[in-house]
Amino acid sequence: MKSICLVFVLLLLTACGSVKVYHDYDTQTDFSNYATYNFYPELQTGLSPLDEKRLLDAIDAELQLKGIRFSEDADFYVNIKTRFFKAPQNTSVGVGLGGGGRNVGGGVSVGIPVGEPNQKREIRFDFVDTQKDLLIWNAVTESSFKENYTPEKRESVLQHIVTKALAKYPPKK
Repeated sequence: MKSICLVFVLLLLTACGSVKVYHDYDTQTDFSNYATYNFYPELQTGLSPLDEKRLLDAIDAELQLKGIRFSEDADFYVNIKTRFFKAPQNTSVGVGLGGGGRNVGGGVSVGIPVGEPNQKREIRFDFVDTQKDLLIWNAVTESSFKENYTPEKRESVLQHIVTKALAKYPPKK
């Protein structure tokens, strides 16, 4: 029984720290035509300058692994938007009172929230065709965020997010 509880707790902790990714793309686009990229000229990521540099470095590394080169005259732009939000609390302790007798029953139950709301970060990666000015591919990631991460942990988390976000680029039809 203890081992089942331990496995359940580990799965719960793993799920809480994971990155959710949602992908979408234009099905009419031939992605083999896109060999070069650059970042959107008016890029405003919503991240701190240090985190923005970490994120852009991670994107550079991941796209270069895929054989896509950085270029001033790029085939597509990468645009990035970030949004922070608090996830609703779903952990609570229930306290109940009840009583009954003489064929009459009643009860009161109250849920008491436990812990702090979970800070989340959504990062949207949009790939925009530079010639047509059309969105061709995007990924939206959602993950937990902690302000007090060390610089090394921030870099590691952002690299993980980028790896998961770009895992399905280019899309396989």
